Amino acid sequence: MICKKGLKMMKEDVERLYIDNSDAVYRFIYFLVRHKETAEDLTQETFYKAIKSINNFNNQASVLTWLLKIARNVTYDYFRRKRLIKFFTWGNENDIDSKNPSPTVLAEKKEDLSRLYAALGRMKKDYRDVIILRKVNECSIKETAYILGWTEAKVKTKMARGLETLKKEYYGKEGLIDEFIKRA
Repeated sequence: MICKKGLKMMKEDVERLYIDNSDAVYRFIYFLVRHKETAEDLTQETFYKAIKSINNFNNQASVLTWLLKIARNVTYDYFRRKRLIKFFTWGNENDIDSKNPSPTVLAEKKEDLSRLYAALGRMKKDYRDVIILRKVNECSIKETAYILGWTEAKVKTKMARGLETLKKEYYGKEGLIDEFIKRA
């Protein structure tokens, strides 16, 4: 998939890299920043950095895993630059995807998402990161370990503890959180 001519990628390779992975990278970043334009900018920066450092890709992990690691670093650099105290800014739940839901269903989904985001926001960064990678981005344990620079055992431990903490933070509410945790 990644073809290097010297140290440069061909235009077709760059396009394929972007087409195949941009949605997953954007979703990951958006879940962290909760702002559409910022997520778009950081996604663009992620691909720029990836293409610039393509010679550092060593097939140790999948291309997507490598890109998510770059995306994580780009996003955290953004937070450091902005000197944000919190890693998440909640309250932008207007992006709920649904096909003409009733106002009641839409309100319930917004409330559930707000509570989930708030619960994640109160958690330790390690727990939040592992849950986002495993549950939102559906990364494998091995991919998550690579992205976070952890062992697979640490990923499993942090995931279990993180899900338990998430359940407590969410006040043990039945429904959305239980379904989210059951998919662990």
